[in-house]
Amino acid sequence: MIEATVRRTGELLVVGTVRGLMGEVPPLVQRLESFQPATVAVGISFDELTGLADHFLGRPSEPVVPLTSSEAAEAKAITQFGEVRVPNPSVLAALEWARSHDVPVEAVDPSDETYATMFTDHITYFELVRRTLRERKLTRAPPKATSADELAKRWHTRLTPGKGSRAFDSAREAAICETTERLAERIPRVALLVDRERFDPVVARLRRTP
Repeated sequence: MIEATVRRTGELLVVGTVRGLMGEVPPLVQRLESFQPATVAVGISFDELTGLADHFLGRPSEPVVPLTSSEAAEAKAITQFGEVRVPNPSVLAALEWARSHDVPVEAVDPSDETYATMFTDHITYFELVRRTLRERKLTRAPPKATSADELAKRWHTRLTPGKGSRAFDSAREAAICETTERLAERIPRVALLVDRERFDPVVARLRRTP
């Protein structure tokens, strides 16, 4: 887990965790306890948030989660650094913490519809073909890494080196930051949870925005 604090009207805590890694959950929960946010923002869409809340929180059993070949390969690669679960246990832990403390949760990633529009605006057909080929290559030969943090960042970098992919990432991160900043303008303490590979660009963008 990695964290940073950004000053706004109040305090904005940004936390990045490696997607799927169970070992990230205890320090995340501990940090939420010490920070005591008035709102928890999560880097997922409203649709995904609703699905997780409806099907995974407070349930005696969980539904089977289908994974793409790339998602399964990434999860398998991360297991060298500890237990991996799906859906992302960091997000579930944040939602459970918020529910137990009667703290509202806000989804700050673009909606599924907006995400699809962003994708088509930035990813050309040729870029999509290149992404698909890189994804297949990654499933066969994951990047070498000495830590889960390094693996998460290298995986994303290898998957999205093209100009269109970088522009798409930038647009998505801008949307996350814009929604989070609107929260931080009216709420004194906000905790934002994002996937590890998004942490650095999100924090950099938040810090340079007045």
